Amino acid sequence: MANPRPHVVIVVVNLPVERDRRVIRECLALEAAGYRVTVICPRGPGRLTHLPGSASTAIRSFPQPLAGSGVLSFAAEFAWALIAVTTRLLGIMLRERVDAVQACNPPDVFWPVALLMRALGRPFVFDHHDLSPELYECKPGSPRPAVLRVLRLFEKLSWRCASAVVSTNESYRELAISRGGCDPERVVVVRNGPTVAEVGPAATDPATGAPDRHTIVYLGVINPQDHVDAAVLAAERLVGLRGTEDWRMVVAGDGDSLPELRQLVSQRGISDVVRFTGWLEADEVDALLRSASIAIQPDPPTRMAELSTMAKTVEYVARGLPVVAVDLLETRRTAEGAATYVPTGSPDELAKALDQLLGDDSARAAMSVVARRRFTEQLAWDHQAKAYIRLWDRLLRRNPASYNSVSPKIGTDAARQTGPQHGTKEAVP
Repeated sequence: MANPRPHVVIVVVNLPVERDRRVIRECLALEAAGYRVTVICPRGPGRLTHLPGSASTAIRSFPQPLAGSGVLSFAAEFAWALIAVTTRLLGIMLRERVDAVQACNPPDVFWPVALLMRALGRPFVFDHHDLSPELYECKPGSPRPAVLRVLRLFEKLSWRCASAVVSTNESYRELAISRGGCDPERVVVVRNGPTVAEVGPAATDPATGAPDRHTIVYLGVINPQDHVDAAVLAAERLVGLRGTEDWRMVVAGDGDSLPELRQLVSQRGISDVVRFTGWLEADEVDALLRSASIAIQPDPPTRMAELSTMAKTVEYVARGLPVVAVDLLETRRTAEGAATYVPTGSPDELAKALDQLLGDDSARAAMSVVARRRFTEQLAWDHQAKAYIRLWDRLLRRNPASYNSVSPKIGTDAARQTGPQHGTKEAVP
């Protein structure tokens, strides 16, 4: 007998689904709401066929032999991804009914799939993770105008061909409407972030930090556009402002710039106060953030950073961590009063703000209260999942009262098993 549950296929090609916590949470939210889910994604080292921690989400993976490092190689990688995804989707559709498809960017190449689904009278959802044109402009070197035009065209086609668009913040929604010409009624904001159940209680009092030394933490991708060198140089300036006895900086994550940063720390002679952890699993991330006193977000004031919500910001706020950050639109919308903002993110600005916060126990305690309230009342995935499921219920004309409600603990077990994701601006290590 045919399975009565609506079947949604989710496409993600930026990384294997078992390392993409946003998509994991989406899958589990759909499961909890009575949907059946299949994910098409690149093949991970474990060659998984089902999502860990889920009841039934199937994985249909494909090999990814190409790794982009230039315009032509990226083009070949994305073309291969489109071919691999399309053949697997058609294979699934030949065996069973597919009621809808969701594609996550980058890349913005799945609008042909959107046209196919809509020709069949079935919904296609574009889950907009990153601004591909702005991300390309942030890369080292001068952007090629022709490449930028193609990226903007593909982005617009992805918006316009979709039945609905899921935006990760208000800025992305505004762009889908203004730059993409989307009807506001079909653009829904679903933010990133952990569930309440994923976040443990604070390991130390936020006013006192660790018993002997405060920990300043950076958590995230370490690529040139992430400006993590400014955080390292801020540590050097902080040594001059307050010595080395009562603090340390921990840089958690990896990326293209990590070897250069290790060399920079050695050259500047600050290895005693700056430590690199490399990649951390989910429980290690949670323990680090819960034991820290301050978080730092040095992303520079580029257009990409201005309009993007950094997943690390939500991870910081979820643990009640006061944040020192560059004054960016979406960072303010996320952290509000839980952060101290600096104009440009220069090492001197960051060091002075860190020094002031380290010396002000009451300010850190007040910011921690604001952070936890922001997370529990608005930012937690528990709230975001409701908007996500309402969208699917509307698209597939379902009566949500006839299915189980979304569990407040969705995403907890799977997210802890897989660890935080890697990727672009919406990802954390």
